[in-house]
Amino acid sequence: MEIKAKLNYLRIAPRKVRSVIDLIRGKEIKEAESQLRFMPRKAGGYILMLLKSAIANAKNNFNIEKDNLYIKEIRVNEGVPFRRGRAASRGRSVPILKRTSHVILTLAAKKEVKIPAATRHETTGFSEKQAGPPQSEGLGGEKKSIIAEKPKYKAPREIKKGKGFVGSITKKIFRRKSV
Repeated sequence: MEIKAKLNYLRIAPRKVRSVIDLIRGKEIKEAESQLRFMPRKAGGYILMLLKSAIANAKNNFNIEKDNLYIKEIRVNEGVPFRRGRAASRGRSVPILKRTSHVILTLAAKKEVKIPAATRHETTGFSEKQAGPPQSEGLGGEKKSIIAEKPKYKAPREIKKGKGFVGSITKKIFRRKSV
């Protein structure tokens, strides 16, 4: 069983983040947390927050304690760079790339853990005991969904010739005083 967490558009260059994640790859959670907590690099704090998020995912979704987890995989991909410019000689502009990173963390359980029967469905978000959205009975005995339906899309009104947008512009143009 794998638990995943992502950190997208981290405003640190991937090369600098890789030096941090290389230290914790394949380690147990407690050891990785202590390693990151005292890391003198800026990326250490962000990776620690990502690790805590993954632990919370494991606890909430699969009921797995953090003592049973280890870091199976952690990788950094290059994100979209912010493009900036710097003034150079003779009126030129020189590009500057402010690089970003996408970090993907995968945790795995050391021991096989049973998932409780009443877990959430991935597609609907409802538990297995619940078939669909909550319902109530109407006056005739038919079941109605409690969740309010979204309003239907209304098409915009058509613009008539001589009125609306076109007419207002012509009125403004011909209303002007001539010199």
